[in-house]
Amino acid sequence: MIKVGLIGAGFMGSMHATCYEALKDEKITITAVADIRNSYATKIANQFGASIYEDGMSLINNADVDVIDICLPTYLHTEHAIEAMKKDRHVFIEKPVCLTKSEGDKLLIAKKETHKLVMVGQCIRLWDEYVYLKKIVEKNEYGKVITATFKRISPLPTWAWNNWLHKVQLSGSVALDMHIHDSDFIRYLLGEPNGVNAVASRNNKGVIQQMFTTYNYPNKVVVAEVCWDYPDSFPFCMEYRVKLEKATIVYDSTKIPTLIVYPTHGESFTPKFNQKFTDTNDLGGNVSSLGGYYNELKYFTKKIKEKGAIEIAPLNEGIKSVNLVLDEIHSAGGAKL
Repeated sequence: MIKVGLIGAGFMGSMHATCYEALKDEKITITAVADIRNSYATKIANQFGASIYEDGMSLINNADVDVIDICLPTYLHTEHAIEAMKKDRHVFIEKPVCLTKSEGDKLLIAKKETHKLVMVGQCIRLWDEYVYLKKIVEKNEYGKVITATFKRISPLPTWAWNNWLHKVQLSGSVALDMHIHDSDFIRYLLGEPNGVNAVASRNNKGVIQQMFTTYNYPNKVVVAEVCWDYPDSFPFCMEYRVKLEKATIVYDSTKIPTLIVYPTHGESFTPKFNQKFTDTNDLGGNVSSLGGYYNELKYFTKKIKEKGAIEIAPLNEGIKSVNLVLDEIHSAGGAKL
């Protein structure tokens, strides 16, 4: 049995708990939960018969667990992850893995010293429609990428504890919190860009609310947009449109079907996926399907059982994506003017 200690029982922690419940037949369960809000911790603890701890450090230092799953606000990731590794625990850290380049360096040192498995919650790497695109490009099925456009847009997120998402020093702004999904996947799909150029729209406090980035790759045009201050009635959307030499592939989370392939010659078609988990999220927030979260946690726990290396979203990759977004923020003039 893999025993999980879940730190953070809010929006993201609750989604992880739903996925662990679906993985119970894999001999994986939550045995300890920590949240400074006792009612949040109690809800998940009652579901699993888990012990409750008043905060994350208390759980790390005292709970009988194999894994620490960190679903805390970003500014708390590094200290908890390092402490968990030192206590001989494997670690899953929600994205973004950290806020600064120096924090990333500290995490890499701890990983090297402890040899623990560490995975970052860059769930798009395991989201079915993005997995499909990755395979198509790797196999060169429709030729080379010519242009690629990625988009992640949302109404203003208001569910975060103490509104931490909108405090730049705690979240890094929309660029680091939300846009990192697309920056990370662009790296995963196409490799490291030669550079970035970004422009941003800001609120009356000078904080980035919307950003457009061009990634510099030879012989292709790659752009991404992020925004999280659309009206409440505006639907969350994640999207890509990738033009290859012999086809264009379009994904739009707001439409059915979500994914359509348009070959240069022949009729368009919709790929079929063998989804392992199709539960939905009714916890609030801006993501309805939990399939990608299930996929990443199943992959992570499978690697623990196999004593294998994390290959899809390892710590060093999560840190490289943070560093890329930090370069984008710098290009746009800073997260806050």
